[in-house]
Amino acid sequence: MQLEVGSILEGKVTGITKFGAFVELPGGKVGMVHISEVAPTFVKEIRDFVKENQVVKVKILSIGEDGKVSLSMKKAMEQPQRPASSAPRSGGRPGGANRYSPRPSANRPGNFEWQASRKNEAVSFEDMLSRFKQSSDEKMSDLKKCMESKRGGFSRHGGQQK
Repeated sequence: MQLEVGSILEGKVTGITKFGAFVELPGGKVGMVHISEVAPTFVKEIRDFVKENQVVKVKILSIGEDGKVSLSMKKAMEQPQRPASSAPRSGGRPGGANRYSPRPSANRPGNFEWQASRKNEAVSFEDMLSRFKQSSDEKMSDLKKCMESKRGGFSRHGGQQK
């Protein structure tokens, strides 16, 4: 079978790594779904979304000259068709977001989601708050490490560290 960029196929997950999943496509060719292309939400642990031998729907993003096939599961999902209306969306804010339910942006780093990661999953406010706090603590820790490396090794007391 000839693979074409943009086509949507079903394949079987043959391997999982911390950076993505390998999917066997029809015809025996294997492609990789990068962790950022698994779901429309932030994926910290890929095994929460896919299992080995699971059949998944994927979209072919690119085929390299070396034969490597880049795949996306999130782009293979059916996108709901939105009616083109001029009526304001919820809350009248751009993008339909309101101050209580922010939606993550795929173009911004540090995406987060306050709502349940799966539609049928009931999550309490405490769980969502705990997840948000954990994410915030991780980001602050990364920011502090980054800032310390930019200081050039000087301590707060004025001398150079040895």
